[in-house]
Amino acid sequence: MKIEKTNAMRILDQKNILYKFHSYVDTDAVSGIEVATVLKQNPEQVFKTLVTIGASKNYYVFLVPVCNELNLKKAAKAVGEKNLEMIKAKELLPLTGYIHGGCSPIGMKKFFKTTIDESAILFDTIIFSGGKIGYQVELSLEELKRVIDFSLVDICD
Repeated sequence: MKIEKTNAMRILDQKNILYKFHSYVDTDAVSGIEVATVLKQNPEQVFKTLVTIGASKNYYVFLVPVCNELNLKKAAKAVGEKNLEMIKAKELLPLTGYIHGGCSPIGMKKFFKTTIDESAILFDTIIFSGGKIGYQVELSLEELKRVIDFSLVDICD
């Protein structure tokens, strides 16, 4: 299989950051749980990227394990907002440059304040979208910190 480099992967390569590539291109996996299953990975270690908008009209990115749901109250508190709501799927591409199901926290058109669920510290590496449906990247939080700034907070139900 020929790997087509995504924006996220090019950024990791430019910064000489080692990452592991996972593909589920030739599968029917859609949900995060299905992705973790076909990749034979722990669903607590596979994270989905969610984009929200706050009452202030600022956007925020959250990474949570695919087996969990984002708690909007905890998330709002984590970023100092009164409340948050998920952005509509059709707003994702113009805002981030990524489509629903292929949204990576790395390489968005603009950097948004990013929060990762604190459970990520339980793992040597986490797995998340590589910037295209069917593509996942795996790297340590230390390596991820070299590319994007983020905080670790309890943001799941």
